[in-house]
Amino acid sequence: MTALEGMRVLDMTQYEAGTSCTQALAWLGADVVKIESPERGDPGRGPHGNSEYFILWNSNKRSIAIDLKSESGRQLFLDLVPKFDVFVENYGPGVVERLQIDYETLRTIKPDIIYGRIKGFGLTGPWSDYKCYDMVAQAVAGAFSITGEPEGPPMRPGPTMGDAGSGVQMALAICAAYIQKLNTGKGQLIELSMQEAMTYYLRTSMSGGQFGDRPARRSGNGQWAGSTLYRCLGDDQNDFVWIMAVTPKMFRTLCKTINRMDLIEDEHFRENRHLVKAEVEKWTVQRDKYEAMRILAEAGVPAGAVLSTKELHENTHLSSRGFVHEIEHPEIGKIKLLGMAARLSESEVPIRVAPMLGEHTEEVLNEELDIDGIELEELRTTGVI
Repeated sequence: MTALEGMRVLDMTQYEAGTSCTQALAWLGADVVKIESPERGDPGRGPHGNSEYFILWNSNKRSIAIDLKSESGRQLFLDLVPKFDVFVENYGPGVVERLQIDYETLRTIKPDIIYGRIKGFGLTGPWSDYKCYDMVAQAVAGAFSITGEPEGPPMRPGPTMGDAGSGVQMALAICAAYIQKLNTGKGQLIELSMQEAMTYYLRTSMSGGQFGDRPARRSGNGQWAGSTLYRCLGDDQNDFVWIMAVTPKMFRTLCKTINRMDLIEDEHFRENRHLVKAEVEKWTVQRDKYEAMRILAEAGVPAGAVLSTKELHENTHLSSRGFVHEIEHPEIGKIKLLGMAARLSESEVPIRVAPMLGEHTEEVLNEELDIDGIELEELRTTGVI
């Protein structure tokens, strides 16, 4: 039995904030049925229907293609609702209301429905009608303001935490609501603002702001020799190692490991700490990033080689842990996917490839609504599915 076996999810999500939520639930064992438009499906699929972006965020789901703008399609959807525990959407403001599948509508036919809504700025407040994407959420949540060099402009962060970070928080909230439902029999509405969700990941960086009295500053890669980025042997743009000797004991171990105790003992370096980084780098540039990381880590100094996304998929440590999965895609062939970080000893869910558009329409309609044969063909001919 998997952790979320029995949880059934109707997934009307697109792009990433919603799809990351439902994928996390699917990876934990929930039955996730993704509802897509028959014309093009989730826009994240791209022009050819199976973009890498879509595949990365939609594994372990089933896909059904229903035209919710048609009365017949909407009715099919409403007939499916009582069979499921959870509904999740992250469309733009007003979309589910125009389709008349809002929370009040769904709870009349499924009183204990858990209804999850991810919006850029939430459902209330002066910005609630504004459209939002990941980097918009990160900008208004302060992430740009703390990223970049101290004297430079704000900078776009690399990870898409505004989207995926919001999705994972919604998944957590859904799991909590599901447990509450099992105990009380009651469903509920869950709304999540991407702007607010994103601030969760800034708390450490906010600690220099005196609880909001002043803005936290950008620090770039830092200037203190014990916690900064060092160039290593090689000419690749990622030939660096990050060293984080944050305590006096760790910094002493660092100096001992590279045979430079003078960096601590010599008065010249004690009085001119800005010179220490260059001296440490004389050691790192003679070693590749993996060797530098290994030597320091084995000595007890936290250090990490800067890995490219390509190197992640080839990393022997991740592969040995079963984090890199090789699966077959019906159009692309063999692909590598990175798995879920959390490992549950009593719940193992194999990763399945993201579905083709409408791949499971007939299967779901037959299983859930007993629709087949002539009725199914009529729905297909009229473009409802």
